[in-house]
Amino acid sequence: MWLIYDPFTMISLILAYIVGFTILLFAAGYLAPRVARKFTNKFSLQASMIIIGLIIIVAGFAGVGITSYLLASLFSVEDATGLITSIILMVLVLNIISYLVSPLTINIMYGAKRNAQLQELVNDVARKLGFSKPPKAVLVNGPPNAFAYGNFLSGKYVAVTTGLMEIATTDELKAIIGHELGHHRHKDNTIMLFMGLIPSLLYFMGVFLMRVGFISGYARAYANKRRGGEGGLLLVIVGVLAVALSFIVQVLVLAFSRLREYYADSAGAFATSSRSMQRALARIHLYYNTNRVAREVVASSKIKALFIYAFTEAYANPFYRHQPIDRDIRNIDVDKVVEELKKTRTEDISEFFSTHPPIPKRIRFLDTLVFHYMEAP
Repeated sequence: MWLIYDPFTMISLILAYIVGFTILLFAAGYLAPRVARKFTNKFSLQASMIIIGLIIIVAGFAGVGITSYLLASLFSVEDATGLITSIILMVLVLNIISYLVSPLTINIMYGAKRNAQLQELVNDVARKLGFSKPPKAVLVNGPPNAFAYGNFLSGKYVAVTTGLMEIATTDELKAIIGHELGHHRHKDNTIMLFMGLIPSLLYFMGVFLMRVGFISGYARAYANKRRGGEGGLLLVIVGVLAVALSFIVQVLVLAFSRLREYYADSAGAFATSSRSMQRALARIHLYYNTNRVAREVVASSKIKALFIYAFTEAYANPFYRHQPIDRDIRNIDVDKVVEELKKTRTEDISEFFSTHPPIPKRIRFLDTLVFHYMEAP
């Protein structure tokens, strides 16, 4: 089977990883901060989402188109179409199965339980955001966090952890619930599923091209030594470039995900107030910055992309970084923490490999909101 890597394919993959990561490090360390600043200064959140989304789609389909054209030029159109279709179907089937079974998996894995008190809060916020039918509210065990999940079969869920219920005030809880309902309203689960398919498709097509390149190279060289498998070498080179491109597109998908988090934050602010959303983010961030074990739980979670809080390190850490772990988070002056976070520098390359923006940036973004909240891309 072509998915079983031979030594030559492994060497080519290593080369593709080296090329991809070299480009990524340069892009994340030098280009991305400058581009991000220009986007922030020149484009609205909605315009930025449209632009990044279009770049992902165009880059992805261009990569797929080029590899498809190359296959069709070296083999028959029928063979090339069949090979490409099989790859697309494989990627689609794997992702759709994951999408369909994930709600059941999450419910079992986290021991999700319906909670009447939480459901009342969700109902209240859902009315504010214009939901005709509020999602199901479930309580799960864990450190302070929340996430939205579900599909058309299981229905929509908003999960809040026991830890968050303990440390957040009612207004802060409503802001966080508003954030999660924003993900549902904006159809982020479906949109991010589609966006994630593009780099996956490029990656598997790249690996496939490498395999076909080696096989066709051997066959051509054996049948005609004069040609020396040049067509096979071309396929391998394009395969390496396709894998490297999949890495770049994946970073763009992560950038798109961060924009969706800002968008969900605006829903949380609209449901309550910008200040309530800021306080909620600051309180959760403070908790994780004083609790190493809780941070490791988030970092190791398989569904951390769904969380309202996914840790992103920053070069300059807030003044409260070394506060005792057993400090009562509910009794702090959270407004002081919010103001301090606004001043926190967040120039960190790790941000560009994260699904979530750093909390200081999210808090600063909330200061820019002038409310006419509506559905957007």
